Amino acid sequence: MNPSPTLSVTEITSARLRLRKALDRDREGLIELQTDPQVRLYLGGPRPRSAVEQYLDAIGTTSVTNSPGTFVIADKRTDRLFGTLMIDRRSADLPGHVTEEGGELELTYLLRHEAWGAGLAFEAATAALRAAADELPDQPVLVVTQTANERSLKLATRLGFQRISTFEAHDAEQTLAAANLHSFQA
Repeated sequence: MNPSPTLSVTEITSARLRLRKALDRDREGLIELQTDPQVRLYLGGPRPRSAVEQYLDAIGTTSVTNSPGTFVIADKRTDRLFGTLMIDRRSADLPGHVTEEGGELELTYLLRHEAWGAGLAFEAATAALRAAADELPDQPVLVVTQTANERSLKLATRLGFQRISTFEAHDAEQTLAAANLHSFQA
C-alpha cells in the first residue's frame, strides 16, 4: 500500500452539513473544541485557552485545515462550526495498525458538546468516508479511541467498523477498529 495518497477534495456536503476548510470566523469554535472539558474528556483533558489562542495566533486559524483530508464540520444552512474531521494517515510510529507497514487511513473527529446526540458525527463521517471511497483505492481505514469512550465506539460500530484489538496508550486502554474503505461507497 502506498501511504501517500490522501483525500484531496476540499469540500464535502451532506443533507445538513458542509465539510470545508477553516475560516477566520471559526476561531472561537476551534478554541471551544480544545478547551471544553466534556469534549476533551478522552483526549487528555482540556487545553488552556491561552495555549490554544497562542497556537492559532502562530499558525493562523485558516491553517488548521491546510492538510488534505482535514475539515471543519459546519451547518450547511448557517455555516456555523460544529466540529472538525480528519481522514489522514496513521503514523507507523504509533501503536494500533492492521498492516505491518502502518500508514493506514484513520478517521478522527471532534464535535462541540452542543452538537452531540443529533447524528451529526455519523453524517459527517459517512460523507467524508464516501468521498474517500470514491477517490482512493480500497484499503483499511481505522478508528482509534479510548475503550472508555462508549459513544465513540458505538458510532464506529454504527458506521460499520469492526473492533480489532485493544492496546495501551496515553495511560488508557485504546480500541482499534477497522473497515474497508470501499464499504462506504454510495
